[in-house]
Amino acid sequence: MDHKMRGRWLVVTTAVVTILLGIVLLGLGGWLAALGGSVYYLLAGLGLVASGVLILRGRRSGIHVYVAVLAATVVWALWEAGLDGWALIPRIVAPAVLGLWLCTPWIAGRLDRQAGVTGSAATWRSLAGMAICALLIAGVFAAGYATTAQRFEQGSPYPAARGAALATDGPSDDWRYYGRSAGGERFAPQTQITPQNVSQLKPAWSFSTGDLPRAGENSRGREFSFEATPIKVGDSLYFCTPHHDVVALDATTGKQRWRYVAGGDMSKNIYQACRGVSYFDAPAGQACPHRIIATESATPKLFELDADTGKLCRSFGQGGAVDLRDGLGDVPPGFHFISSPPLVMNNRIMLSGWVYDDQSVQEPSGVVRAFDAVTGKLSWAWDVGRSPTNRPLGKNEIFTRGTPNAWGVYTADPALNLVYIPTGIATPDYFGGRRRPFDDKYNTSVVALDMTTGLERWHFQLVHHDIWDFDVPIGPSLVDLPGPNGSTIPALVQTSKQGQLFLLDRRNGHPIAKVEERPVPGGHLPGERYAPTQPFSVGMPNLTPPKMVATKTWGMTPIDQALCRIELAGMRNDGLFTPSGLDKPVLGDPAFDGVMDWYGGTIDPVRKLLYTNSMEMPFVFTTYTRADALKKKLFKPWAGWGHPYPQPLFNNNPQHGLPYAQVVKPWLGAFGAPCVAPPWGTLKAIDLVARKVVWSRPVGTTANMGPHNFRIPFGLPTGIFMMGGNIATASGLVFMGATSDQQFRAFDARTGRTLWSTALPAGGNATPLSYTGRDGRQYVVIAAGGHGGLRSRNGDSVIAFALPKAAQ
Repeated sequence: MDHKMRGRWLVVTTAVVTILLGIVLLGLGGWLAALGGSVYYLLAGLGLVASGVLILRGRRSGIHVYVAVLAATVVWALWEAGLDGWALIPRIVAPAVLGLWLCTPWIAGRLDRQAGVTGSAATWRSLAGMAICALLIAGVFAAGYATTAQRFEQGSPYPAARGAALATDGPSDDWRYYGRSAGGERFAPQTQITPQNVSQLKPAWSFSTGDLPRAGENSRGREFSFEATPIKVGDSLYFCTPHHDVVALDATTGKQRWRYVAGGDMSKNIYQACRGVSYFDAPAGQACPHRIIATESATPKLFELDADTGKLCRSFGQGGAVDLRDGLGDVPPGFHFISSPPLVMNNRIMLSGWVYDDQSVQEPSGVVRAFDAVTGKLSWAWDVGRSPTNRPLGKNEIFTRGTPNAWGVYTADPALNLVYIPTGIATPDYFGGRRRPFDDKYNTSVVALDMTTGLERWHFQLVHHDIWDFDVPIGPSLVDLPGPNGSTIPALVQTSKQGQLFLLDRRNGHPIAKVEERPVPGGHLPGERYAPTQPFSVGMPNLTPPKMVATKTWGMTPIDQALCRIELAGMRNDGLFTPSGLDKPVLGDPAFDGVMDWYGGTIDPVRKLLYTNSMEMPFVFTTYTRADALKKKLFKPWAGWGHPYPQPLFNNNPQHGLPYAQVVKPWLGAFGAPCVAPPWGTLKAIDLVARKVVWSRPVGTTANMGPHNFRIPFGLPTGIFMMGGNIATASGLVFMGATSDQQFRAFDARTGRTLWSTALPAGGNATPLSYTGRDGRQYVVIAAGGHGGLRSRNGDSVIAFALPKAAQ
């Protein structure tokens, strides 16, 4: 092909592509305009078609038409999005890239030569057009970085010390619970690593567990996540792997002391996750004086190990284990397992567990049980379907099926002898028309139980008649707050998926910050009933995303942004607490992953601050009648309890036994980009005395993300999705590795500024911990193994960071 033919081919191909893009935008724009949306896409499509036709005919005016379209696009984009650079990306960048190509010598230059324009005039015109488009692209990204900087909010002043920390459990150098103490503060008293020297942190050691996804895991519908937070007792770290092996390491060197392999067939579990183990000092004279308490998810079982040797404590239960299926009736494989560490207090082990959501009515009970920590005998069971709720089972009785479970980490106040239970929802989650009164009473609540008797002291409900899967995913964080006349109020802060922060008196559950009932949207799904009001924590900062609007839609290009706008126009979108119906899909923003999920919040007990990660990831909920769902093959028929359960289908919630099935999918565009504009992830510091935001900042970049698991090695600082918690230190630092970009960061607790970051080999989607080793160094440790739902890279590392010895 000679030079002239090649040049002609480039022009024709460019013209055809421009026409096709214009036709697509024209069709989408017409559709959107008919739905009452923006007419920009329709007009832009007409402009692209006209430009492409003129270029195909060899007319320079085709370039002029496109320049006019691009100029109008910039004006429209600025009118809709202002100077929000991340919001400008789908509106301007792709059109500017096409404009840059059209202005090149191969396209505009050739059209100039065909029109008789030659020499320096044509060259300079081409270069000028390219330069303008390139500057436009660069300007959008520069505006994006400026937007991130502007979204860094400094609010209420950083407070001085306001009192002492809560009494902790164990030596100050230990981290004996998931949240360091039973109160769940996640506050490290060490001060060796400071804002001034944190930039010198280096890896001190790394340990590989060897526990990686097995065949079929971390595929569609099955998630493998390394979410463990090790506990530190003496000079040992103890943690569990996703398949529930228990590992003990030397806390100073990272060398393995022992490993217990849980075993069992876990192939039926749709989640492979374990957030931690627990510790118990047995009374004097007992075998296994120091015990690790853990669970095995295949059966499931509760078992105890000798903390010194890793061998089963044979005097516990039956040969070292308690079968957690006892009293539950029919439990098909994968329908019940423990993902969070049991709570140990006052010689008792307490736990409930995860129940396979949305599969059927009459699923296994969500009963909360306490076992004698020495013998493994059942001490009591809290079953909301029984009266009284701690009444023992009779012969051939089982615990009430289908009751709300409590799968998250528990917290407790040993002085009050109270344990705080975060409850879930009576399954299935998305239809409540057949729930019983005791289900509705305790769904989505924080419940305070007496650890000795298992009886309720009080409960506070966060959501009435929950049909959104807003279950409470973690127990509250405890804090003592200053009260009137120099008194102290024992308080708790309960985070929630819907973005509300509830500040309660932990003695009685009464709100300290004002909570009021507000009307919420109703529905008309036959057989369903709706709560007319919901509790809103108006006395605390609100982290709930505002109602989604068309101008907040996003995408990689105008095409997928237009598709997102069309989808939005076709959905019911009444904001928080929008119920599902048969007439149209519903936008859930937030949805079941929540604004704040299983990682909860961190307390600085001295300054009375709460640090919390939050994110925004809307989902689309579509309800089908059972007949339609079967016709569409959304799930496989099932003969009922006592019969093998069919392999579930991805994203589908069959809700066997109910008249409706539900499909839940993330709201993503055609190219895999979110349909909601950044920021997607934020870190906040909140003053619990003033009840105001101290600072807020987007955290994370788009690195290591991309459509179809393509991982882009660089990223834009948009603020990104996160799963995992943070911790605070007495020296004024916040550590967090939850973001999907696989970075571990340290923030200045005063300002929220990033002071240090390092790349992890896999997603650090766990909550870190900090302690002092026997060498006198302060260590910060995190599990880096990824999160199946977040699609961060999988791994098997536990990594410790410390200052170089010379820098201490």
